[in-house]
Amino acid sequence: MNITTIKNRKQTKRLIACLSICLMLLAGCDDFLDTQDPTGQISHENVFEDEITATAAVTTLYAKLRDEVMVTGNTYGMGFLMGLYADELEYYGSAGQPAELFYNHQILASDATVLKLWNSSYNLIYLTNAVIEGLEASQNLTQATKEQLSSEALFIRGLTHFYLVNLFGEIPYISTTNYDRNKQVSRMAVNEVYENVISDLESAKAMLGEDYIGAERIRANTFTVSALLARVYLYRGEWAKAETQSSLVINHTGLYSLPNIEGEFLKSSPGAILQLKTKMEGFYTTEATTLVFASGPPPAVALHESLLAGMEDGDQRRTHWIGEITDGTNYWYYSNKYKQTSGAEYSVVFRLAEQYLIRAEARAQQNNSSGAREDLNTIRNRVGLPDTSAQTQAELLEAVLQERRIELLAEHGHRWFDLNRHNRADAVLAPIKPAWRPTNKLLPIPETELLMNPNLNPQNNGY
Repeated sequence: MNITTIKNRKQTKRLIACLSICLMLLAGCDDFLDTQDPTGQISHENVFEDEITATAAVTTLYAKLRDEVMVTGNTYGMGFLMGLYADELEYYGSAGQPAELFYNHQILASDATVLKLWNSSYNLIYLTNAVIEGLEASQNLTQATKEQLSSEALFIRGLTHFYLVNLFGEIPYISTTNYDRNKQVSRMAVNEVYENVISDLESAKAMLGEDYIGAERIRANTFTVSALLARVYLYRGEWAKAETQSSLVINHTGLYSLPNIEGEFLKSSPGAILQLKTKMEGFYTTEATTLVFASGPPPAVALHESLLAGMEDGDQRRTHWIGEITDGTNYWYYSNKYKQTSGAEYSVVFRLAEQYLIRAEARAQQNNSSGAREDLNTIRNRVGLPDTSAQTQAELLEAVLQERRIELLAEHGHRWFDLNRHNRADAVLAPIKPAWRPTNKLLPIPETELLMNPNLNPQNNGY
């Protein structure tokens, strides 16, 4: 759709925004909307003049996250692709498949999976901008409704850019639907991208309340934004700010608490900060259908043996979160966090345990050894492990990194991002990945994008 055709007349602006959302979200729009359906079917008329349809536009953004963009649990999500890229998953599928290219670090700038990561993310960002602009232009919605929905769109825009900058390095930060501006954008410095992410998140946080909308935790509240801000500040090395934001979540004990590990990924988990609802009631999560297998050899991927070797004796996560398959001779292991229990689980995007580990790392970096140990032990004791023996700052940071590897295994690429931000990728991956090169720390900018917009040059090194 050519956005330059948008006129200043209010009715035309509404129609274009509505049609844009309908065409990009669905193969075809129905004339009605079921707000209980997370695919968010949107009507053709007055989408931002009615609270129900405006809400549907926002809930559809979450559905895009679940099904297509970055935190999806399918084979295009970070848990799968970057698990293969790092040392979490081993590849068992057919030769020449896109996943094998990630596993073997044989990605080219023409890679179709990289292009899909880029395009699906920027398509979602476009939709968040269409929602924000539509809400701003609305004449009928209350200010409270506008603020609630706009803040959720800002959160999703910030989250998506966060993943893009960590995968590709310098990227454009897109905050408009204006076609003429967007077709000429240039890549921003990483710090500038982060500043835009933080700005979006701070704006969202200022408008969101503490309570969730409805009985489930499937739409962002202020603590969801704090959880992402804590991660952003951790990645930027702003330790005090990371500690502050994670503490806001951890200390809100009336809403959050660490569940036992059997209940960590249930939709009723008190440790869930944000979940993605399954496409239909009774469906499995996408993570369960992607990572769980019933016979060997594995059809696609299995957990890397080094991960199992690094687990301590008595760690209950070994029993509850890792499945085992054997053919009588060989053994294979898979992430069993999601049990393929119909209707009982939602995909978790943010959870309380990560916030404890963020705060532990931030405290260790600030030489608060006792505070770091306290947070680390909270996670360890919960899974049957004794207090950490780490004492020095270096020992504590190493202990936190190892704890993150086990606690967050196969979740949204945490392991890869941890290796990269700690400058450990070369040391860890070079010995086990023959094709590994230091320039693999960033994915290539898709070749077709560089051809369409030369302002995105130069290409990342090594491609």
